[in-house]
Amino acid sequence: MATIGDICMAAAINILSAFAFFVAFAILRLQPFNDRVYFPKWYLKGIRSSPTHSGGSVKKFVNLDCRTYIKFLSWMPAALQMPEPELIDHAGFDSAMYIRIYLLGLKIFVPLSVLAFAVLVPVNVTGRYLDHRKDLTFSDLDKLSISNIPPGSQRFWAHLTMAYVFTFWTCYTLYKEYKLITSMRLRFLASQSRRPDQFTVLVRNVPPDPDESVSQHVEHFFSVNHPNHYLTHQVVYNANSLSNIVDKRKSLQNWLDYYENKYRRNSVTRPTAKTGFWGLWGTSVDAIDYYNAEIEKLLNKETAERERVITDTKAIIPAAFVSFKTRWGAAVCAQTQQSSNPTLWLTEWAPEPRDVYWPNLAIPFVELTIRRLLMAVLLFFLTFFFMFPIAIVQSLANLEGIEKVLPFLKPVIEM
Repeated sequence: MATIGDICMAAAINILSAFAFFVAFAILRLQPFNDRVYFPKWYLKGIRSSPTHSGGSVKKFVNLDCRTYIKFLSWMPAALQMPEPELIDHAGFDSAMYIRIYLLGLKIFVPLSVLAFAVLVPVNVTGRYLDHRKDLTFSDLDKLSISNIPPGSQRFWAHLTMAYVFTFWTCYTLYKEYKLITSMRLRFLASQSRRPDQFTVLVRNVPPDPDESVSQHVEHFFSVNHPNHYLTHQVVYNANSLSNIVDKRKSLQNWLDYYENKYRRNSVTRPTAKTGFWGLWGTSVDAIDYYNAEIEKLLNKETAERERVITDTKAIIPAAFVSFKTRWGAAVCAQTQQSSNPTLWLTEWAPEPRDVYWPNLAIPFVELTIRRLLMAVLLFFLTFFFMFPIAIVQSLANLEGIEKVLPFLKPVIEM
């Protein structure tokens, strides 16, 4: 059985590991090259500029101000003391909820811990059942547990009563917290400026119609079923090849900007580049002329591909973004089944436009279902086989196990 030494050792390892990760986070947070990672909301609001745009070459990537490292934990008291409305405006709604999770844990476990030590521990200690069992191996810690109560004892009523008390307090605290969070979320959504995704629903698996196009079918369906709330729609095109061309053109444009800036700094010699793989080999050409010519070719190809996507009916996939006049109309459509066939006219809230991964919208419903099934199967096997490394790590959870696996630590363990 686990002893107090084992528990202290495990606690020390966990605390030291957590502290090491926390210090690493605090140091990385102060570095200029991570500024956009840790302060994205400030950049979106336009109240913060990147520190990599100013200062010396080293200061652009490494924070050399020693004073910031001394007070790197100063943000924690400020965040905990900040009023929730101000915290939401400063760091976002998710940050306020993250802090409330920790406060909820304190609300639940602090009273329960006090109650357990005040009621259950004395009941268990005075049971003295283990003192009369010479055939069992136990530690002093076991005397604090329910195993120290003899079978059939009236002391079990204390555990049964406390189980109901613990359950009631946990459910009551969760209910109050969820009620408060729901009202906070509604106020937060009401205070935000209107966005298109709040009025829009993503519709998948639109059934084919021999007499109507996908666009006409979507318009007819929602005009009939949601006549008072339907506003407009936009069908989705399979433009993955067009997207690849655009991405390639943007990459070449970045290289063109790089060589043009290089030529501006040194106008004596025009920069050159090799046309082979990753520019490592091949014919050496004028870099600016080469990338201008390649970008011109891709622009023509992009125009032709865009015309093909718009005019080709096969490029339209059975999906559409449907917009409504009110949030209520969009909510009703997103959360209700639209057809007697549960695999057709599938609706869900439309994501924010910048969060859409467009290539995935072209995945057929059947293929998407198969992918989800395969992921569920893989997740099951991952969870199942993960028990083996867990068992190995668990064998190191006590001092004796560590001493057997790492014998060179025996002097330290004995101390």
